[in-house]
Amino acid sequence: MTHTRTDTMDIAPADTLPLDARRLLEARHHDPFAYLGRHRENDGVLVRAYLPGAVSVRIVENGAVMNRLAGTDIFEWRGKPGSLTGPYRLQWTAASGHTHCGYDPYCLPPQLSDYDLHLFGEGRHRHAWRFLGANPHELDGIRGTLFATWAPNAERVSVVGDFNDWDGRRHPMRVRGDSGVWELFLPGIEAGELYKFEIRNRASGAILLKSDPYGKFFELRPQTAAVVTDHSRFAWQDEEWMAQRRQDDWLHAPMSIYEVHLGSWQKDEGGGFLDYRELARRLVDYVGGLGFTHIELLPITEHPFDGSWGYQTTGYFAPTSRFGTPDDFRWFVDYCHRHGIGVLLDWAPGHFPKDAHGLACFDGSALYEHADPRRGEHRDWGTLIFNYGRHEVKNFLISSALYWLEEFHIDGLRVDAVASMLYLDYSREPGDWTPNIHGGNENLEAIAFLRELNNLTHELHPGTLMMAEESTSWPMVSRPTWLGGLGFSMKWNMGWMNDTLAYMSKDPIHRHYHHDMLTFSQLYAYTENFILPFSHDEVVHGKRSLLNKMPGDEWQRFANLRLLYTYLFTHPGKKLLFMGCEFAQGREWDDSAPLDWHVLDYPLHRGVQQLVRDLNTLYGHSPALYRYDFEAQGFEWIDCHDAAQSVLTFLRRCEDETLVVALNFTPVPRHQYRIGVPFPGVYEEILNSDSTYYGGSNLGNAGRLEAEPLPWMGRPYSLNITLPPLAGVIFRPTGKGN
Repeated sequence: MTHTRTDTMDIAPADTLPLDARRLLEARHHDPFAYLGRHRENDGVLVRAYLPGAVSVRIVENGAVMNRLAGTDIFEWRGKPGSLTGPYRLQWTAASGHTHCGYDPYCLPPQLSDYDLHLFGEGRHRHAWRFLGANPHELDGIRGTLFATWAPNAERVSVVGDFNDWDGRRHPMRVRGDSGVWELFLPGIEAGELYKFEIRNRASGAILLKSDPYGKFFELRPQTAAVVTDHSRFAWQDEEWMAQRRQDDWLHAPMSIYEVHLGSWQKDEGGGFLDYRELARRLVDYVGGLGFTHIELLPITEHPFDGSWGYQTTGYFAPTSRFGTPDDFRWFVDYCHRHGIGVLLDWAPGHFPKDAHGLACFDGSALYEHADPRRGEHRDWGTLIFNYGRHEVKNFLISSALYWLEEFHIDGLRVDAVASMLYLDYSREPGDWTPNIHGGNENLEAIAFLRELNNLTHELHPGTLMMAEESTSWPMVSRPTWLGGLGFSMKWNMGWMNDTLAYMSKDPIHRHYHHDMLTFSQLYAYTENFILPFSHDEVVHGKRSLLNKMPGDEWQRFANLRLLYTYLFTHPGKKLLFMGCEFAQGREWDDSAPLDWHVLDYPLHRGVQQLVRDLNTLYGHSPALYRYDFEAQGFEWIDCHDAAQSVLTFLRRCEDETLVVALNFTPVPRHQYRIGVPFPGVYEEILNSDSTYYGGSNLGNAGRLEAEPLPWMGRPYSLNITLPPLAGVIFRPTGKGN
């Protein structure tokens, strides 16, 4: 649908009309309520209505016929005092012969509270979606929709939609003082109506047609109108999950995240998108069966361009209509929770696209963004940067975050591109950025915003998680704000990921020169609460799939990948794996096509999938592997110095359990490889990534070994183990003292 109007403007002798009438006819009146509606006039009452295209108009309550103001579509009626009280209806006939009837919105008082406007102006309104946007409303028994938007530099703002032929003259809004907020209650407008805001800039006179920043549902792209949405009556059934979430000690619990792009995980039989409900059923069966604890969704906030993967958001309060309605998405989350799967959402407050219908230059001025492109534009991405120092913008973003947590029971937000928010000179050439008030490159307003965001989400929704994608050495990202940190729950460990993938991509013959790329992570592993991410970013744009990053022939590539995953699940930190990586998809991720599920017909791919399942199971049932993910007492090197043979050995431990991990990063089997261990007795080989079940050569330790009373590496006992090629083995002592 094209949201434009074809009507011509009224023609009237301008010099004979009052100024208010001329402004109304020119669609530039900033206060239509001052002229339209019911007013006292001398000792009587005056009613005015502006109805473009009307042939005749009458007031239903008293049957009075209104008179046309010559040369215009303005109609007037004058009566005696008290002859028309309360809300009244207008019945009018169009030139087409159609008759319309409804309450006159211009006889109704303002509906937004001064308190809401005050909090919003101060940047302290936590639930701005409840009064901005389009909200079902009732006044004295009259049902309709209350529209409101923030556009302080507008001369006139109108609600437009199918209900008024997208004609900005018909429903201009009232501005609420100096708040910059415009409102209009339209009786009779119900859920399902399409709408936008038509905005006239006060300085330039430019007319802009904008989607609602607070829209809760949008028509299917490429169309961009918002849809009036009723208050949800969804019957949540996840009370047990939500209660448990508030009590859980997530710091010391297992967390294994399956990152998924809903549009390309699977398709329907015709190659189209699956809906939220079918996706939930399939994902829960699959993800739960593989032992993942959480699903993390690439942004499903509404976005116009499929190829942005959701990161160029236009609807910060709307689940994308590609997969269904907001209640369909509620069902998705509820279904996941009822089956023991958490749902995390990728959320992008770092930038927004320049699309003409969106936030960019919303009221004809730099409103949500900075006016100075050195502060307001991402050169690399062709997007705009939020003005975090502006109260109303901060309100918008914080309300968005809380909206997903409250309205959709989301378990946490992964905040995209945090580094780009923290640094004023992020990816900028000298001279293309402006320093802060202290002369530094830190974005002080963004820092304050992130701290407030994290404080509020943790305070209002305990148990929810805030995760930062932050790729620099900024200190204390996941430390409390009262200690000087940013207040995130966790941070993606991009350094570990980059070092690990760089190491694994090297031919094993050269790995001994780069041993420190694996051992270095222990020098900083406990400075933050880290997530170890093998995410979508690592398998696109020519970076190759994880499988094809691995060197060697086919067998070695698969063995390397199995070794990589064994290292991932035994290294301290929560886990994240992007879809398709769990079964070693060979091609890069393509957002326009489903995953290559057919490769599971081949044993090597099935073997990797089975290994991921077993690693998840082991991780989730072994406190030694998760209890101290963020604390140094959970990890201890046995030997980190065997660079010559490219072998790492270490302990993962807690009060209840100790595990021994040995990793061989070469294709050379290591027979009679002795390592020191802390306890006597039998050590069970509980996982071997070279097992035939996973597609390996099945070299190992026959399931168990006896510790010898031979001190080694500073420990009282030792094991003489066989290390398979390009593989990891994990042992659990069964004797006393473990």
